[in-house]
Amino acid sequence: MNKNEEAEISTGWERERRVHFDEIVETYDKIRPEYPSELFKDILTYSTANKALEIGAGTGKATVPFLSAGFSVTAVELGENMVQFLLSRFNEYKNFNVITSDFEIAPLEDDSYDLVYAASAFHWVNAEIGCPKVFRILKSGGTFALFRYNVIRADGNENYEEIQEIYKKYYHKPYKKPLQIPREEYLEPTEILRGFGFKDLKTYGFTDISAKLYDAALTYSTDEYISFLDTLSDHRSLPESDRTALYAGVKDVINKHGGSYKKDYVFQLYMGRKP
Repeated sequence: MNKNEEAEISTGWERERRVHFDEIVETYDKIRPEYPSELFKDILTYSTANKALEIGAGTGKATVPFLSAGFSVTAVELGENMVQFLLSRFNEYKNFNVITSDFEIAPLEDDSYDLVYAASAFHWVNAEIGCPKVFRILKSGGTFALFRYNVIRADGNENYEEIQEIYKKYYHKPYKKPLQIPREEYLEPTEILRGFGFKDLKTYGFTDISAKLYDAALTYSTDEYISFLDTLSDHRSLPESDRTALYAGVKDVINKHGGSYKKDYVFQLYMGRKP
């Protein structure tokens, strides 16, 4: 592959690919990891009052804990199919509503919310626009909470190593093995930048910064893991022939090793408060 060809290859994480989730609503809701209950407890302890806004709500995986805690939740969601899913899922909640928009242009009043949060979604937002906007729409004392999950590399695991060989063959861009990041580095500015699009909430006026990590492990069946891969925007951007071959190869490896695949995750929580 020459340099010109490499330049034409998308990463799959371009901002315009935010809408790809709208094509896979049911699969996304079924297969994407759930967030640790302890994470929500920590947000509820840190935050006060009960009016929240969720950025990029998706199918509502991070919405239920706040509705259940009595929060009035406004979800901002770009995908029309996702919006319909949310409205159906939470149709019995009078304290829930949805704005169909991307966050940067959503019509939101200043000094209106006690909590603004995003679950594995803020990397799709332009932080230079999004962070100041969050600061404006929060009430004094309000909380900005960001959280996401990260996959931990499993060097030395036979199943994992064989799957990496499949990626070398069929992944569309020059293959790079996933980063091996020491757990505690997920609290460092470089990883805040990689995960959320900026280095430090203090830059935008937030104080009382809090960060915490949570460990989890999930075991997928072969079909579940292939479904999970197909919810990832970089995978869905592969040429169809490469994507089909990649999934078939991964499937063969997992079946050869008993039909299940364990993945270790670390969840990041990063919060700040508007003075």
